[in-house]
Order: sequence, then structure tokens, then C-alpha cells
Amino acid sequence: MRVVVIGASGGLGRCIGVGLAHKGAQVALMARRKDRIADAAAEAGNGALAIACDATDAASCAAAIDEAATAMGGIDGLVYTPAVGPLTRIEDIDADTWHRTFDTNVVGAALATGAALPHLRASNGTAVYLSSVSASLTPPWPGLASYAVTKAALDKLVDAWRAEHPTVGFTRLVVGECAGGEGDAMTEFANGWDGELVSELMPQWFARGYMSGTLMPVQRLVDAVDLVLHAGATDAIHSLIVAPRPPA
Repeated sequence: MRVVVIGASGGLGRCIGVGLAHKGAQVALMARRKDRIADAAAEAGNGALAIACDATDAASCAAAIDEAATAMGGIDGLVYTPAVGPLTRIEDIDADTWHRTFDTNVVGAALATGAALPHLRASNGTAVYLSSVSASLTPPWPGLASYAVTKAALDKLVDAWRAEHPTVGFTRLVVGECAGGEGDAMTEFANGWDGELVSELMPQWFARGYMSGTLMPVQRLVDAVDLVLHAGATDAIHSLIVAPRPPA
């Protein structure tokens, strides 16, 4: 199994990339921060590759995917994990924030998929995209409008790829509250959030039942990605929810 994991320098992306390598996959770990993915590749072992890639730049995506395909002899799976979620009241979201969120959460996924498509078609491979419960299972969370809107757009992007390229498997992996790893594998999703706004909004998230307070072990997410990739295009899993069971 030859797999490209984009967004593998930290958080869930790093956990997935390292975890797949430990399960025996040949992985190419991609992110903008070359030093971080080099460290991740060393942790992954099994000949893991560290390739610099800015998913929001078409030329960077094309070069990185070509390098990975050449080194691995093809690509069987693509896993797109990058996401940003600025915490801002919807009326305060400026144009730059909207553009940045769409570029990372949606445009990057489209560019990476376009670059990998010839290889995925050749292998009847699978592309997996990390989605969110806030895009499909709950109403948008107050303060995270740009995140929910772009994740909903990502969900429709997956449908569009599937409609035009039925010989490739396209899967949205809806992720709930998940514990990240340690060190560089810790999630950076909430970095930069305003503490006062968090204190105001988090009680609303709990009161509305959007958060359970239970974290799913990250290994469950790795296992789910591995399952989807091994299903391939023939037995493609269109959508899979990986979320913790609420406390009894």
C-alpha cells in the first residue's frame, strides 16, 4: 500500500501518517514544514518519505506528488488532513480569514487530488478526506462558522470527484472529538484562539450537545483510515463516521 498523507507535520495528520507506516504501508509524508515531516518520517520508519508540499499551491502539489509517485512506484492512497478553524463570531470574519480557510480546507484538497488523480486511476486507488461532525451531524458551532462552511464544501467536493471519476474511491471520514498524539503530534487546531471567546462559547457547545467531553483514541482514527484504504475503489466506503461514544 503506497500512501500519500498531506498535512503530516503535526496533529492528526502526523498520527495517521506514522500509524499507517507502522501498519506496513509505504508512506510519503507531506507538509510545508520540512523539518517537522523529516522528524515524522524518522518516527514512522519503514522507508517513509518526507516531502515538502504547500497544498494551497498547484505547482508545489504537482511536484510533491510526482516525487512521491516516482519514489514509491505509484500511489494507491491519498489522505488529506489539513484544516484550519479560526474562532471568530461570524460577523467578524474578514475576507482574508475566509480566503485562508477555504484555501486550506477546500482548495488544497482539490489541488492535491488533481495532482494525484492519474496515479489513483492507474491503481484504482482511494482518496480520503478528514471531514467534521460540524459539517454534517450538527448545526454549525457558534464561533466556528468558517470551519463548518468549508468542511461542508469539502463534503460536496468529495461527491463531485466521485461523480466524475467512478473508478477511484473517494471517502469522507467524519471525525468527532479525537485525542491527538504527544509532542509534534498534538493537535494545533485551537492554537491562537482567544481565551475569552472560548470561555464564552464552549459552554454553548456542551449545552447544545455538540461536545460530549469524551475523546476518542487516535488509534481508532488510524484504523479507520487503514480500513478505507484497503477497501479500495471496488469496495469503496463513501462515508464513515469516527466519533467517541458519549459517556453513559
